[in-house]
Amino acid sequence: MSYLEPAEFAKKMVDAGEQKIFMSTRDTFIRAMMAGAILGLAAFFAITVITKTGNPVLGAVLFPVGFIMLYLMKFDLLTGVFTLVPLALIDKRPGCDMKGLLRNWGLVFLGNFAGALMTAFFASFILTYGYQIDGGPVADKVAAIGESRTLGYKEQGILGWFTIFIRGMLCNWMVSMGVVLAMISTSAISKIFAMWMPIMLFFYMVFEHSIVNMFLFPFSMIMGGDFNLMDYFLWNEIPTALGNLVGGFLLVGLPLYLTHVREGKARTPKYVGSEINA
Repeated sequence: MSYLEPAEFAKKMVDAGEQKIFMSTRDTFIRAMMAGAILGLAAFFAITVITKTGNPVLGAVLFPVGFIMLYLMKFDLLTGVFTLVPLALIDKRPGCDMKGLLRNWGLVFLGNFAGALMTAFFASFILTYGYQIDGGPVADKVAAIGESRTLGYKEQGILGWFTIFIRGMLCNWMVSMGVVLAMISTSAISKIFAMWMPIMLFFYMVFEHSIVNMFLFPFSMIMGGDFNLMDYFLWNEIPTALGNLVGGFLLVGLPLYLTHVREGKARTPKYVGSEINA
């Protein structure tokens, strides 16, 4: 049977978190680098489609292609390990500790960033023929996005910072649902369809994804976005990553673990005459 019950795939989530803690440094970094590169390419694709067609819905429909490719190749995003790895610690798996968790998160962050920067370089190079000409409408679009999603938040002060944080939470709520929904089936087609829906939702709603932003904002600066690295980190990447952590773990990983792995004891029905009262 291709469908798995939540109690079955919730255990698979804990197993995945444990496996990631013990993965070799080389494999962890390479898989993370490829994930960042592919997701960056998907963002470049979606922005190009939106710029050329003027249709943001079409961009959102097509963007999940990148997420699906990297998931099927077992590459790792920081958003995914935020959700899965803590479960191995909560479940008290042997050898799983905070040091291992932080090692995994650090390596995945660095790998994602390296891959995203690689794609930002490729994208900027081909748009400008090696930085000889203007990048055209796509470059202008990317530059404007970078400015609005750093300086635009900065203008709102602390409420702007918390707006990004909540957008990050909402993003990884959906992205992690995509990871989890892919576990409900052993069929590749079913996995693809299940992942597509929440990823499309997050992209269209302009929620903040830390790895997409690792590509988008360096790309924007190269293309002439009028903001600096400090603006990017303080007014986007840091609150986005923190929001991704909270959203993925508290809204997806922990609820599924508590209700399907450490399920509470069921209440015993009480019989009153011919009726059953819970």
